[in-house]
Amino acid sequence: MGMNLSPDETLPCRWAPAEDALYRAYHDHEWGVPEYDPRALWEKLQLDGMQAGLSWVTILRKRDAIREEFDSFIPEQIAMWDQERIEKALQNPGIIRSPTKIRATIGNARAFLTMQEKGEDFSEWLWGFTGGTPIVNQLRDITEVPAKTPLSEEIAKALKSRGFKFCGPVIVYAFMQAVGMVNDHETRCPRHGEIQELHS
Repeated sequence: MGMNLSPDETLPCRWAPAEDALYRAYHDHEWGVPEYDPRALWEKLQLDGMQAGLSWVTILRKRDAIREEFDSFIPEQIAMWDQERIEKALQNPGIIRSPTKIRATIGNARAFLTMQEKGEDFSEWLWGFTGGTPIVNQLRDITEVPAKTPLSEEIAKALKSRGFKFCGPVIVYAFMQAVGMVNDHETRCPRHGEIQELHS
C-alpha cells in the first residue's frame, strides 16, 4: 500500500502513524473490517485502482471529493457517463485526474452491472474465493506482507475475465486487506484480535 513505516516499534501497525489523524482513524476503524455490501466493495476496488502509482494516503485525503464527483460510487449512474461527463470530472482538482482511470471506473461499473444482471452478487462472488470468511494471517511485522498472493492473482484474473480494469494482483491484494478478506493487522495490534472477534 505504499507504506512509510514509523520507527516507533510500539505502534500497532507502524504504517499508520499516530500523528496522522486521518490515516490513524482509517487503520483503527476501517482497514481490515470485513465488508459484505456489494456496492461498498465495488467502491473500494475503484479507489484502490485509482491509487495505482500513488500512495493510499493521497486517495484517503481526496476520498470525500472523489465520492462526490463519482456520484457516490453508484454503479448505475457511473455506467451512463459519456465524454462530456468525463470532461467535467477532469476539471475537478479534488480527484485523481486520469482519463484512463476514469474510463476504467465507467467500464468497471458496467462490468459490475453485467454480473448483477446475470444473477451474480458481487459480494458473494468475491467472498466465495475465501470460503465466505476472512483469512486470518499471523503477521509479526507488516514488512512480512507479500505484495500479492496466488489468491490475489486468481481473483485479479477472474475480475479481468469479467471486464474489470485496474485490478491487477497487487491492487487486489491491497483491496483484500482493506475489506477484511484477509486480516493483515500485525498480531500485536489490538485490531487483529478485535476484527477476529467480529466473526467468532
